[in-house]
Amino acid sequence: MFKTAKRKIYRQGDVLIQEIDKLPEGANLVEWEDRVILAYGEVTGHAHALSTSYARMYTWEGDRLLEVQPGAKLVHEEHATILLPPGLYKVIQQREYVPEAPPRDVLD
Repeated sequence: MFKTAKRKIYRQGDVLIQEIDKLPEGANLVEWEDRVILAYGEVTGHAHALSTSYARMYTWEGDRLLEVQPGAKLVHEEHATILLPPGLYKVIQQREYVPEAPPRDVLD
């Protein structure tokens, strides 16, 4: 569904954000109060987040998608801030491979 060849990719800790062409039909808007949370730190409680003034999150068939406006900053207390260009993105929770064990999410 998502064409991602030669698309921009941004990474902050365990969160990967990959540019996509368009939002799919039927994508559902997720309501947030102040900030769109992409992932919480399991140990510290810190969060990978964007201000709702600059970003909206949608869900579609298990995927999390972002619509980003000019000025959007992806922030986290333990990582450098990333200024995201306007556009559409898919949010990917990175996974790690451990031989002879099931894949698991990378913990921040």
